[in-house]
Amino acid sequence: MNNLANLLVPTRCINYCYRSLGKNVYNWNDEGIKYPGFKYYPRSDDFKDPPYTPTKLFRVQRIKPVKGTPWWERNILKELKLMGKSNDVVIIKNIPENNSRLWRIKHLIKIVPITFPDGFPQDVSGTFLKENGELTVTKSVPLVNDRLIERENIDNDIKKMDGDTLRRALRKKWLNGWQ
Repeated sequence: MNNLANLLVPTRCINYCYRSLGKNVYNWNDEGIKYPGFKYYPRSDDFKDPPYTPTKLFRVQRIKPVKGTPWWERNILKELKLMGKSNDVVIIKNIPENNSRLWRIKHLIKIVPITFPDGFPQDVSGTFLKENGELTVTKSVPLVNDRLIERENIDNDIKKMDGDTLRRALRKKWLNGWQ
């Protein structure tokens, strides 16, 4: 009986040793591509980044609800001012600090790079940001003096009935009925 107990003791020790060795068998430190703020692990070993000129700005929109997200993700959403409605849009500068924030909440947001097909605008008035990220510049329409003068004449006309006068007249008609 004593011999049997001696045989079983080393097997327990061996099993225990194997379990503790399995935690740090593979070293991930040399794997992946290091970007500012995060590390990317590609599927294939021969992965190369395609040539790409980075945009200056991002159009960011929240697509998932805030309810049920952890507090650290909600704090990032507050910093980026994305806590309002889900269709609100925020324009964010493409810098490493913002990119690392966006990487942490990428499952909650939609990121579209902003492009400038008409060139970078010198004046922001007359610009329109589309949903696909194109910032177009609409040319300003020259004012026609004849139309402005005509509009002033219509606004200042004595015979013109304004909203208050119409409301009073229609209310009198309603109260009098068929008379």
